Amino acid sequence: MIDLREGSCYPKSLMGVNVALASVDALIALLAFAQLMRIHSRNTHNGWTRQKVFHLMIGSSNLGYFLYFVLTIVAACKGWIGWSRSCGFVVMAFPKILFLAAFLLLLSFWVDLCHQPNDEEDEDDAYSPREALLEKNKPTSSADSRRRCCSFRAVKVGSRQKVVVLVTLLVFLLMLVAAVLIWIGRGRNPIDSSVVARVYVDLFAVAVLLLGVALACYGLVLLLKMSKLRSDRAASDMWKVAGLAGVSVLCFTSSAAVAIFTDIPLLFNWHGQKINGVCTSLLMVLYYFIGSSVPSAFVLWVMRELPPPLVTFGQQESRTIAFISDSSATVQPQRWTAAASVQNQVSRASPI
Repeated sequence: MIDLREGSCYPKSLMGVNVALASVDALIALLAFAQLMRIHSRNTHNGWTRQKVFHLMIGSSNLGYFLYFVLTIVAACKGWIGWSRSCGFVVMAFPKILFLAAFLLLLSFWVDLCHQPNDEEDEDDAYSPREALLEKNKPTSSADSRRRCCSFRAVKVGSRQKVVVLVTLLVFLLMLVAAVLIWIGRGRNPIDSSVVARVYVDLFAVAVLLLGVALACYGLVLLLKMSKLRSDRAASDMWKVAGLAGVSVLCFTSSAAVAIFTDIPLLFNWHGQKINGVCTSLLMVLYYFIGSSVPSAFVLWVMRELPPPLVTFGQQESRTIAFISDSSATVQPQRWTAAASVQNQVSRASPI
């Protein structure tokens, strides 16, 4: 059993904050994965759409934070030696990398839309950045749907999304190098583990701050372009873009400030030092809850709408036969095709 007496673990106020943050992240992860299953059940044949990828990354990031808070309490109370060397650093950094990657992906989609030409292009032309991680709706068999669900080979990734993947891999590699240096620095050598961790946290905080500024700038550009449109869908998307940009810049700025000017991200390396419980608890709430949980929850709220259920090949064939037997078949197909084309263009042009 874990001994919760004063002096054996964190102060009681800090312990309560850890439990509360772990509960919040567990709830967000549960909601993200549950919504992911609901989305997938409605359009299994589309493979990994943009909406599914965001739910997977947000859910995985918050699940990582939940494990971090739980393991931090257990490691502090059990006195795990390896936790303070490098294991705690890895568990702390990994969910933050997933969080960064999710919002980098959002930024890449916004950049695609901002640099998209205004004139209409032929849909049969070369690959469009609007279709990144999305595929056109077409009838497929159930076997093909299962294959596309379990495989990432069919996922189309734009050039800017490939940059996001590369940046994420580089940050992950940098984290592993820092973890190795922290582990080596625990021995008798000139490497200072605390300095290595401090440098990594500061560099990551600067990256998060720049990401917030970039989301704010491109969000403003998107708002200016969308303000020229006159439709209910455009007005709804404008509120979503404005909300995401505002939440990102405020939350990321506060999180980066706490990371740069305090040692809150390095509390995994706690060895019984005296801690101001109230001040540290408030800073933890500002860094983790405001800096990560609030943006994650806001993204899930923005993407809460379920995609429309899509018909299977057999259903579509039967409907087509019944449709052709109608006396107005000479006029209706053209209108139906035009409406479907417009709806498909609108769905791909959405910035969310």
